[in-house]
Amino acid sequence: QVQLVESGGGLVQAGGSLRLSCAASERTLSRYIMAWFRQDPGKERELVAAINWSDGKTYYKESVKGRFTISGDNAKNTAYLQMNSLTPEDMAVYYCAADWDASDWGLWGPPMRPYQYTSWGQGTQVTVSS
Repeated sequence: QVQLVESGGGLVQAGGSLRLSCAASERTLSRYIMAWFRQDPGKERELVAAINWSDGKTYYKESVKGRFTISGDNAKNTAYLQMNSLTPEDMAVYYCAADWDASDWGLWGPPMRPYQYTSWGQGTQVTVSS
């Protein structure tokens, strides 16, 4: 089973930037969806950003548009989440996830629920100090 390994979390001051990375453990087909979720204690895991490797479509949660950018290197099977202008509201554990069927990306966008993703990273803490 393909494993996802995350890195890049940490502590940053409000207004600062972080880049998260998510590497797949083995060569995979290019036609899948990579997503980043985040979760605060006591809250549901929410979709922050997603990319469809088959056609390059992207999705962003409204509150991160213009600040976060999802990208990746398909040859390295690695996705990135560049996070700029971070605020305390962005503080959470961030998870990368993969849906190995790109056709799940519908007319309205990517799968939005955690259960729709098959593989998960271990999570990385992002802490933003005010």
